[in-house]
Amino acid sequence: MIKRTLFFGNPAYLSTKNEQLVVSYPEDDKEDKTVPIEDIGMLILENPQITLTNGLITKLIQNKAAVVNCDKQHLPCSLLQPLEGHTEQSERIRHQLNASLPLKKNLWQQTVSAKIANQAEHLLQRGKNHKKLARWAGEVKSGDTANHEAIAAAHYWQNLFDIEGFSRYQKGIPPNNLLNYGYAILRAVTARALVGSGMLPGVGIFHRNKYNAFCLADDVMEPYRPFVDELVYEIVESGENIEELNTFLKSQLLQIPALDVVIDDKRSPLMVAMSRTTNSLYECFYGLSRKILYPEFQ
Repeated sequence: MIKRTLFFGNPAYLSTKNEQLVVSYPEDDKEDKTVPIEDIGMLILENPQITLTNGLITKLIQNKAAVVNCDKQHLPCSLLQPLEGHTEQSERIRHQLNASLPLKKNLWQQTVSAKIANQAEHLLQRGKNHKKLARWAGEVKSGDTANHEAIAAAHYWQNLFDIEGFSRYQKGIPPNNLLNYGYAILRAVTARALVGSGMLPGVGIFHRNKYNAFCLADDVMEPYRPFVDELVYEIVESGENIEELNTFLKSQLLQIPALDVVIDDKRSPLMVAMSRTTNSLYECFYGLSRKILYPEFQ
């Protein structure tokens, strides 16, 4: 079952009763609302006047729900995750930490190749120049020593949007604001799945940064990025005003965990597919497999 993503942009008091999330509005006369905690996959908190009880936080974490907090710019800035995400967590972390360098280079090769292939397919579906990307996807070497990821990204962003002056830059012109928000949601989904598979999101196979607590999440989410790009592209093409990241635009981007993707020839929601990806990654660390399952853009 696909878990629900709940967004709170107004002041609210969140508590729990009878295994339910109880939403109260102290400043309004609205009736309390309830949601089964077992149905929640992600909770996004944007308003500084939101209060959560410790009992609710505990139950959300025990249910492996991702609790995401937003900053003054309304962008996700933190993720609350459980200390224990899997019954075999210590053993799984040991296999993750003991992964050999050749294995990690091979896993990064698969990751970059899958990302570029998905970017190429996205451009193809938009009638854009995709042939170089399609070729580069098959030329990625172990560890991506030729840096095909960066070369492909430059070509991809130059051809995707017909917006004068656009370049992919975090503080750049729209729709960078939409991409930033969408990738932050995707990152939270990825970190949640990694913890659920018993791994440390901070220990990457390629990304290495002592200031980044989500290096592995940043690795694994790469082939999923084109699905966010597709959603953002459709919003841009709809003619909606994208200068400001308003409530409507956020509601569209909060569909990301439920997007349909095809993985291992089976269609499933992105959040479910991500768990399959992270489980397959652990099997690579353990030695049961040499292949990560990534979705194919169709």
